[in-house]
Amino acid sequence: MRKFIFKLHLYASLILCPLILVFAITGCFMAFEPEIDHLVHSKLSYVEPGEKALSLADISDAVHKAYPHDTIAGYHLSTSADISYQVYTNAQTVYINQYNGKVLGTMTEPDFWQKAQNTIHQLHLRLAFRDNHDTGKLIMSWTGVMLLIILPSGLILWWKQKRVSIRAEGQSRQLWFDLHSMIGIFSFIFIMISVITGVIIGFENKTTPLLYKITSSKPIERPEIKIVAHPNVKPISPDSALQIVRLAMPGASPFDINVPAQTEAYSIRCRYPEDLTPGGRSMAVIDPYTAKVLYLESSRSVPAGTRLKIANRAIHTGDILGTASKIFGLLICLALCSQIMSGVRMWWLRKIKKSNNTVS
Repeated sequence: MRKFIFKLHLYASLILCPLILVFAITGCFMAFEPEIDHLVHSKLSYVEPGEKALSLADISDAVHKAYPHDTIAGYHLSTSADISYQVYTNAQTVYINQYNGKVLGTMTEPDFWQKAQNTIHQLHLRLAFRDNHDTGKLIMSWTGVMLLIILPSGLILWWKQKRVSIRAEGQSRQLWFDLHSMIGIFSFIFIMISVITGVIIGFENKTTPLLYKITSSKPIERPEIKIVAHPNVKPISPDSALQIVRLAMPGASPFDINVPAQTEAYSIRCRYPEDLTPGGRSMAVIDPYTAKVLYLESSRSVPAGTRLKIANRAIHTGDILGTASKIFGLLICLALCSQIMSGVRMWWLRKIKKSNNTVS
């Protein structure tokens, strides 16, 4: 049985090691994706915090003054005091200092880093290719399932010796074996959590209904919203829409708001202090003519199944505890890289040893 488990662990790891490395390497970058983006675009991103941010009306005036032919489509409000606001227009993204209205720069199309960022995402999710059956995502999801076999089999193999130290005067293969064993046992539970949460995301069409079934809850169905234009009624301003959302969801910080067309509603994404996910898990839809809240989704009151889904994704991405869990996520990815490299190195040294013995 031990020989079977050893061969399963060895050959499954060797066959899947390129895909596992894709998971680990891309995960290293994705752990600090927003932070890296701010560093790369530091002149556009960082501002000196002031006493109070300008109103969206004042920010809109500053953008129109700089770019009179642009039409504003939306705003992205930073929830960090030292990060600039973004204004989306029909022609570009305008980065603006929210305290003094100074335009920091613009971006008309994704630059090299943003394209690389998207490629990293797509590699992690689906090997950067998509077809009608989303084969790339299926391959990566099943690789995650195989990791749920590879990792426990490694634990079983370790159990006999239970080595958690490195022999100082050992041979090269012993050194790699000790390193592989030590890193593997210390990171085992954390890599398992990362893989399990990833598999749940990968097979979300199956796992999401299961989460609702386990919690005896049902997802909130967003109603079909139709806005009737009132030619004689002036739509409420974006500032007014933000004020309505703040009253409807006390404690939440709105950070993304569109400027609706004539028959569109305001759609505003929000984030509570405990919600550390970049995209936020709360939102509101507001009628621009009647100022009524047409739809409200709060991360604090969504069904249990939705909360489990949110928590699962936050654990996997490292957003659950903010910077601390992101650092931990980075270390997990580095540990997985080291396991693959040390495992391949041990296999190669074993192969060389066999060849030398055969020649002898």
